[in-house]
Amino acid sequence: MKMKNTMQAAVLHAPADLRFERVPIPQINENDVLVRVKAAGICGSDLGRIMHTGTYHFPTIPGHEFCGTIDQLGSSVEGLSIGDRVLVVPILPCFKCTHCQSGHYGQCENYNYLGSRTDGGFAEYVKAPVQNIIPLPEGISFEEGAAVEPAAVTLHGMRRIKINPGDSVCILGCGPIGLFAVQFAKIMGATQIIAVDLDPERLSLSKKLGATDTINAETASVISSVKQLSSDEGVDVTIENAGSNITQVQAISCTKKHGRILYLGTAHKDVVIPPEVFEHIVRNEITITGAWNSYSAPFPGKEWDATLEYLEQKRLDVHSLISHQLPLSDAPEIFKTLDAHQLNAIKIVFQI
Repeated sequence: MKMKNTMQAAVLHAPADLRFERVPIPQINENDVLVRVKAAGICGSDLGRIMHTGTYHFPTIPGHEFCGTIDQLGSSVEGLSIGDRVLVVPILPCFKCTHCQSGHYGQCENYNYLGSRTDGGFAEYVKAPVQNIIPLPEGISFEEGAAVEPAAVTLHGMRRIKINPGDSVCILGCGPIGLFAVQFAKIMGATQIIAVDLDPERLSLSKKLGATDTINAETASVISSVKQLSSDEGVDVTIENAGSNITQVQAISCTKKHGRILYLGTAHKDVVIPPEVFEHIVRNEITITGAWNSYSAPFPGKEWDATLEYLEQKRLDVHSLISHQLPLSDAPEIFKTLDAHQLNAIKIVFQI
């Protein structure tokens, strides 16, 4: 039987120019795997890249949160079979630079990346090196599999900040990363989990997922409310996910003496810290940690293994975060809708 040589994909030709069209199916090399994509999630970074900043070259197929089944194997690939259910890890490290040699693949000097630097998961097929393929257990759906990457990103940061049993945690921003943070904080033994957001529905969901307290930043003073909930001390750990200049500064004032702050959100403009807030860092010996991506040694990292384990154990709820499941053909319009703030979505997954 003759194999088809084209596929459907959402292709970015320029910022705000995403087209659903037919393109050639990728040709694999001896150490590659061709994956038939079954589900792909939209990340907040996808929205910015597709509608504003663009990818690193054009045309590019975006999408880095995805999973599927193996369609083809390179001639040197062993231990995998056609039809296997798999996750695809999006970063393509060089494995040669100092950071890679130290196991810090997210800081690779020469990395490539599926969905921004090379073609990604908003397509019927994706090629990836065999080392980027992880088996997807049978008990985990493709929709859940598409959310493993952002969950692993969250867990990577939270392991860096070291949440201890009995800690109090404040989570600023209840998008997917924040809602995963609520769940991981509970898994790690935090006894007080304060979720902060502007959206009542997201706050309600955070409560369902394990938050002990919620603060609506639209109607309440975040810092005063956190202090009131923490005996006027602040919390042990504050996790900033929103990427808002307001929350990036609030995180400092919400944190107690000798506390820790984890920044997961991306700054989109200058972050201005008033002198008295900066003094809070210095005088109270606050530890500030940044985290990017989800990788550690051995590649791709323990974060991926643990996320899959929590999903299998039903300790991590992904389904409650998926607000929309759509066909990939909707991609051009859905990004325009999201950019215009005309859809209140938590996690959108394309079924492909």
